[in-house]
Amino acid sequence: MGIQKELNISPVGRVEGDLDVKVYMEGGVVTRAHAQASMFRGFEKIMEGKDPQAGLIVTPRICGICGGSHLYCASSALDTVWKTTLPPNALLLRAIGQATETIQSIPRWFYAIFATDLANKKFANKPLYPEVVRRFAAYVGTSFQKGVVASGRPVEVYAIFGGQWPHSSYMVPGGVMCAPTLKDITRAHAIMNQFRKDWLETLWLGCSLERYLRIQTWEDLMEWVDENESQHNSDLGLFIRASLEFGLHKFGQGVGKFIAFGTYLSKDHYQHPTVEGRNQALISRSGFFDGKKYSEFDHLKIKEHVKHTWFETVPAAHPWDEPLPTPMESQNLAGTDFSGKYTWSKAPRYNNMAAEAGPFARVLMNANPDNLLPHQIYDPLFGDVYEKMGPNVFTRTLARVHEAARLYENINKWLSEIDLNGDFYIKPEERDGKGFGATEAARGALAHWIEIENGVIKNYQVMAPTTWNIGPNDDSGNPGPIETALEGTEIEDVNDPVEVGMVARSFDSCMVCTVHAHDQKSGKELARFKL
Repeated sequence: MGIQKELNISPVGRVEGDLDVKVYMEGGVVTRAHAQASMFRGFEKIMEGKDPQAGLIVTPRICGICGGSHLYCASSALDTVWKTTLPPNALLLRAIGQATETIQSIPRWFYAIFATDLANKKFANKPLYPEVVRRFAAYVGTSFQKGVVASGRPVEVYAIFGGQWPHSSYMVPGGVMCAPTLKDITRAHAIMNQFRKDWLETLWLGCSLERYLRIQTWEDLMEWVDENESQHNSDLGLFIRASLEFGLHKFGQGVGKFIAFGTYLSKDHYQHPTVEGRNQALISRSGFFDGKKYSEFDHLKIKEHVKHTWFETVPAAHPWDEPLPTPMESQNLAGTDFSGKYTWSKAPRYNNMAAEAGPFARVLMNANPDNLLPHQIYDPLFGDVYEKMGPNVFTRTLARVHEAARLYENINKWLSEIDLNGDFYIKPEERDGKGFGATEAARGALAHWIEIENGVIKNYQVMAPTTWNIGPNDDSGNPGPIETALEGTEIEDVNDPVEVGMVARSFDSCMVCTVHAHDQKSGKELARFKL
């Protein structure tokens, strides 16, 4: 089996770049699907017995795209164990780091990972196809290079404060290890302004940020597209028009349940970090949405299932209570028995339910009007989008790119609030105990759980957004989000199943997808594809 590395390295501590999606079809429609993560990395095993602060160095290496998100979680987990005090400046600079890492991923992912599929010959008979190819075709599209180049700007801001990107370690329990100058702040503003001029307003939106952020409903969005020529012909306008014309809103629904851990902790509401006080301090909110109603996020309702993994079978348990992952002494890594063990990815469940993590989950939480606090984001658009359009490949992708304008606005605001004469770090007192740190990485809900005993790490568990989305069946045989989203997908050409790739890439799983298409009746492998 040929394995090809993708642009991204998986943020899951035990999976790097290798995801097989096996689909079974009948009459050209996917009837069953299995997501198989085929590489074990074992970052949690690496952490065992180490100094508690080893996570600040080791876990950012889990991923080359969202290493800053892992650093955010590792430092936050220690904050809750050691009962630190965080200066407002530290909370601002952590938020800026997280946000710049996330916003850089939007154009990079859209142009280099997702939009190139719109140039597939499957859509050649559509009126907008020539324009889509002209702009979005890989490498040669007129927007492709501009978008990918622009994506590098925000992480220049990250590097000003973090020293480097990726794999920085500037966030530490008690604050951050930097003290920026006025020159640093001015330079950061200038870099972000260049990002806005080079891509965000000119190429992507075709209008000002302020105009775009006034959109509150699906109808508002459609009116925005046709409001003037600039917006109609912007890359976002083209994406929306082409997605509806190409039918991207008709497949890839998923489990219809969503989870977000939330991110960006208010500088005025989280100076004394606790697990219990985190939800109220969040700027981008946490929560669980079952398709009809919202409920408050509680990390204690999470359990990981390992029945269908190549780990030793143990009962489903919360990360604080589960053992470090132990590979079986012998396992069938060919993974042909999908009623048994077939992947290295665990299956997280919230209140015994599979849930989709990612930008769609985030924007749904920020559309919740209940229990809203003054420092929290309220953006009703995707509450209306969900009711009118539901979850699918198009709306999941739209949610990801929608975040760019809001992130830019927040980054500029936070930069202006830094007090150059204030503290950036307050040394904490080390102690034993259990901690929890979480954030929203570009791809969704990410969390670290740590247990410290006798001054060293006894247990360390990492749960990444890709784990939520590509996880296998749970102990009751219920499939995960991507496995569910693939079911019912019509595959037009079994020799080029682009639809399967589009579903997988709408979740932005941080790994390559090698897809095997099978005929349900004969069991014959029709083709093997690297996506």
